[in-house]
Amino acid sequence: MTPPRSILAISSLATLLACGPQSTLVDTPEVASFSSEIPEGADPDTCWGKQVTPAVIETVTRHVIVQPAEIRADGSVGNPAVYKTERVQQIVKTRQENWFETPCQEAITEDFIASLQRALSVRGYYIWPVNGEMDSRTRAAIRRYQKSQGLDSSVLSLAAAQKLGLASVEPGLTESQSE
Repeated sequence: MTPPRSILAISSLATLLACGPQSTLVDTPEVASFSSEIPEGADPDTCWGKQVTPAVIETVTRHVIVQPAEIRADGSVGNPAVYKTERVQQIVKTRQENWFETPCQEAITEDFIASLQRALSVRGYYIWPVNGEMDSRTRAAIRRYQKSQGLDSSVLSLAAAQKLGLASVEPGLTESQSE
């Protein structure tokens, strides 16, 4: 007796799912996040992120004269010029490291992240439920917000946290204090 097709289909699907690779969404933070490095001259009690822009290299093809043309006294060409083709790589734009101050890791609590999500939501950058987790959706919203400010990074900068009202702004020197 042959089992019904539906039972065969279900058992085949269960076998495939059991044998297939187990995929989990791994939410890896950006490499520069809460780096132990700090830029030269920075206060050691501050936290920093680093945005690295790779160098742009182009391959340029050019023709180089190996032997000039032989021109006769009457102006005619005895032997044409001989060229060789060279391909060289040139750096069009150098690698750049852009350091930016970030809120320190101990300040990034579940409540802080929930407030961040609400602040990004009000501005139209975060459309999902507020969950207090620094997940890929939150980082994508941070990147979209900061990109509009000139920083293409999913690591929250201190400047962005201050603009969002999540971090205090250190008062700068006024003109009367600097004199």
